[in-house]
Amino acid sequence: MKEELKLYFRRLSFFIVLLVVFPGISFGIWWLKADKNSAILILDKTVPNKDFREHLGIFWAMEYDKFVNPETGKFYELDRDYFGYFPSEDEEGKYGYVKDFSDYSDSELNRLAESSDIIYYADTYGVYRNDFENEGDADEPSKKVYGGLNSKEVKLIELTQEKQKTVVLEYNSMASPTTKGLRSQMENTIGVRWTGWVARYFDELDTAINKGLPDWLISNYLNQHDQSWPHQGPGLVFVKESGEIEIFEDQKDYQNTIPFIRTPGRNKANFRLPEIVPYPDWFDVVLVQREFQVISYYDIEPTNEGLERLRAMGLPRFFPAVVFRPNGKGRSYYIAGDFADAKLNLGSAKFAGLPTLWRGFYSVANHRDRHGFFWNYYQPLISQIFSEAHRSK
Repeated sequence: MKEELKLYFRRLSFFIVLLVVFPGISFGIWWLKADKNSAILILDKTVPNKDFREHLGIFWAMEYDKFVNPETGKFYELDRDYFGYFPSEDEEGKYGYVKDFSDYSDSELNRLAESSDIIYYADTYGVYRNDFENEGDADEPSKKVYGGLNSKEVKLIELTQEKQKTVVLEYNSMASPTTKGLRSQMENTIGVRWTGWVARYFDELDTAINKGLPDWLISNYLNQHDQSWPHQGPGLVFVKESGEIEIFEDQKDYQNTIPFIRTPGRNKANFRLPEIVPYPDWFDVVLVQREFQVISYYDIEPTNEGLERLRAMGLPRFFPAVVFRPNGKGRSYYIAGDFADAKLNLGSAKFAGLPTLWRGFYSVANHRDRHGFFWNYYQPLISQIFSEAHRSK
């Protein structure tokens, strides 16, 4: 009986240590770390509901690294400390409300640029009627409720760069539905030019098997190719702003079944990231000026036939994924992928060592689980960008 009790208490002690002591030590280490007072401005216009998936990961990373809002002395709050669209599900007949810089005067914009340490445009695509109600025809574009860059948001980036602050623009920060005039102005400001193409990987192109292929994609492709859809198996879909669609088939047009994000081990910026990460989501194809430094790039490893098709489309062999340009004390970053999109259960950020623990559980090679991408690539990327900006301010 005594031996059984001893064994029981040994096992109980193990679980107490595992479930109470270790988390307690982890929280204590996190709590003892110094806060980082930095004014961080986040713009997210793509917030159709309260999961905040387009900036959830950014806010988690900020809290984990203890970035504190200088205005409140508290950690940034996911549902209020950003600019853009705010869903308002409780108000009848109203989808939500807008808080942006549209009504700011030049002097107010100047003060905002002066007071901000980091400005991050997470997503400006916006919200549309079909985010809130069924519009019927899935082939027809939905009516925009709110989205796209406005002139004040472009002006803010210009002012911020003049003041040598850190700027981060992510996928869809200047693409549709932003007008071409404002896009051109933003491109000239940050030194990045969008080719007009976006791309995404699909596990299965057979429309009879994969019911998740977008209706607009199938409809537009059929209209452009004599109602013929011969594709099956894995593939990469390129969509141009004008509506043109090109489909690259695995092993026929390219050889990396899933596009790779490659990060050179000795990249000039000394970012510590996995050398190869499969990435299956949307990314835009951009061109950058020579003074930009490449942190990561996309590699689809095109075949000879695929390379000829890329050239005909006006696209290079490799596509920038994450790049930056030094700007005095600050830096201008462009992230050419929908990296922030994270409909994930990330849990509390108040435990030191948690990203390292999760990197051991979630493999970066499993492209179907977005947790793997977040913990292995996106969270350390954002952490290093923000920490560098904090040191340099």
